Amino acid sequence: MLADRRRFSFAFDGRKATLKRVNRASESYELSVDGVAQSVVSLTDARLLAWPYVQHIARAIDAVAAPGAPVFAVHLGAGAMALPRYVAVTRPGSPQLVVEFERELCEAVLAALPLPEGADIAIAFGDARALAEADASTSGSPGAVTTAGREWQGAEVTVVDLWDAATIRAHVASLEFYRLVAARSAPEGLVAVNLLDGHPFEYARAQAATLRKVFADVAVVTDFDPDDADGPLGNVVVLASGGAVAVAAHPELFGDERPFVLHGATLDTWIGDAKVLTDADGVDSPDIDDPRWA
Repeated sequence: MLADRRRFSFAFDGRKATLKRVNRASESYELSVDGVAQSVVSLTDARLLAWPYVQHIARAIDAVAAPGAPVFAVHLGAGAMALPRYVAVTRPGSPQLVVEFERELCEAVLAALPLPEGADIAIAFGDARALAEADASTSGSPGAVTTAGREWQGAEVTVVDLWDAATIRAHVASLEFYRLVAARSAPEGLVAVNLLDGHPFEYARAQAATLRKVFADVAVVTDFDPDDADGPLGNVVVLASGGAVAVAAHPELFGDERPFVLHGATLDTWIGDAKVLTDADGVDSPDIDDPRWA
């Protein structure tokens, strides 16, 4: 592990990954890939979440069940596993499944930054869309798929954080993909999707419209004023559920510095006439180097 080192770099699949210590007291490390930050985790307290969007997802997870109660959580893409670590320590005994495309990266990160003791986290390597589509004819439950020794069915929490460096690919952000995720979720399970966008939020509005075609309740959480035409590029979290997005009804759970929460009629207005994205016409997420974000 990296307890006595400040920086560690390694190559995988033609890319460069770096783990850098960013806080000595909490033994917090930042993972970056090709210069793009992916995760920050603390080795001393997994409840310390450095980035606001990760905190927002954590608060949404906090609201899905009684404090400390185990939940079955699936993480599609996990970086250095900030949220799987958080669930492991705040909800001990929670069975979790991480689906990660980059095996070399994941194994190197976990060798340097071990998971919390007692964490029940299974890891499957491969494309999340392919695994979601996998034939489950040999599985014990209809529509389920067994991967990494854990059955992916009935997820009470699903975090969709599928980034290829700084890009979300269209095949894991379409109507068809979200239907696959819904089919593997509990009827009232929470789905949290991490996006990147800025005003006028064409991509995020289309994603929200797409998720609303699949789930009964949808909310959008962002730290940037969605009506600010000069606002920057930033993370946008879309929360969805077959039941109700619990945290949307209790915004006080986000703390004193609350983000913007769009829900109900406010969300309807914000989405407007945004187009639902399908496999046939889906697009990748916005280019972070586009001059309009400068």
